Amino acid sequence: MRKEIIGQRSGAAKSQDDDWLDLDLIASVQLTSEDPEYPIENALSKNPERNEMGWRAAAPGPQTITLTFDTPQRVRRIHLLFIEHRTERTQEFVLSYSSSGEAEREIVRQQWNFSPTGASQEIEDYVVEIGSMTKLQLVIDPDRGPGRALATLNTLRLA
Repeated sequence: MRKEIIGQRSGAAKSQDDDWLDLDLIASVQLTSEDPEYPIENALSKNPERNEMGWRAAAPGPQTITLTFDTPQRVRRIHLLFIEHRTERTQEFVLSYSSSGEAEREIVRQQWNFSPTGASQEIEDYVVEIGSMTKLQLVIDPDRGPGRALATLNTLRLA
C-alpha cells in the first residue's frame, strides 16, 4: 500500500529540489536587454528571495535569454516561473535547445494571458530527457497585443 500525508513533503521531493543545476558554475548567459534593478542572476539563482525579484528587460519587445554550458549537460526537468502583477497582457515564449552535433530543437511554444486581478503567475514545469544539452534558449514576446510591456522572468531552473 502507498501512503501520502498531504501537506508534508516526502524525502523524494526534497532530493529532487536539491538536484537543481548550479547555473552560476556551469554556464554563461547572453541576453538582449536587462534592467539593472532586476538582473538575470535573480532569475537563475537557487535562492528563492532573489527569484521573487526576478529578471526584467530594460526595453519593450521580444527578448532572448541564452544559456551556453561549459560542458554538455544532462537535463531532465525545466522549471519556469513568470509573475506579472501590473499589466494585463498576452505573452508567448519559445524554449529551445541545442545538443552536441545536433541542430536546435524546440521544446515548447506557450502563450499565457496575464491578468493582475486574476492569473498573475505562469508556472511551467517540463519533464524532458536531454542527454547532452550545450545551449538553452528562451525567447519571450511579452505582449502579443498592442501594448509595450516589458518581458519578465522570475525563475529558470534546470535539473
